[in-house]
Amino acid sequence: MSQSNFTILLGGELSLTERLRRAIGGSRFIAADGGMRHAAALGVTPELWVGDFDSTPADLDGAFPNVPRQPYPAAKAATDGEIAVSEAIARGARRLILAGALGGERSDHALQHLLSAVSLAEEGFDVLLTSGKEEAVPLIAGTIELDLPKGSLFSVPGFGPLTGLSIENARYPLTDFHLPFGSSRTISNVAEGKVRFSLSSGRAIVLARPYDLSGV
Repeated sequence: MSQSNFTILLGGELSLTERLRRAIGGSRFIAADGGMRHAAALGVTPELWVGDFDSTPADLDGAFPNVPRQPYPAAKAATDGEIAVSEAIARGARRLILAGALGGERSDHALQHLLSAVSLAEEGFDVLLTSGKEEAVPLIAGTIELDLPKGSLFSVPGFGPLTGLSIENARYPLTDFHLPFGSSRTISNVAEGKVRFSLSSGRAIVLARPYDLSGV
């Protein structure tokens, strides 16, 4: 187990794919409110359970009696997910896997997870958001590589204008490209295998669907 790798169990959708299992292997776990429902399916026991517990199902309330709870009032200034991430960082996290961060009934929470991930990346943290079937990785100034199956779909929406964007080993490559804010130019690309992304300035997210091979 890596002491600096933490998986935060959030309330969104989560599919038990092989990529998910590889991603969370050997990590420590913290559950945020109703995200604890994923613990049994994953076969893990979190070291902490935080939140206001307003989205915890009744049949889950008595589960995991030996996991310490850290309750917060409903009228708090941060989401349960943000609190869980802060607790992980306080315990030495450097890599954060936000499991259940995408999809689900609360699109406002999903959007906030994406924004928070970019902010965390700017602070030097290694961040992955996943639903099992879909993955997201922050893209800030620098270079990252994603190992994606050939023919799988990915998109790169920007949270502002992007300059010096390059995408290599994709069906629609880009080199030193300026992407205006709100442009759909980087939506629905297709991986040719491991894809390399470089950015001079700006903030973006790479959203990948590694099990969607409709681009083959």
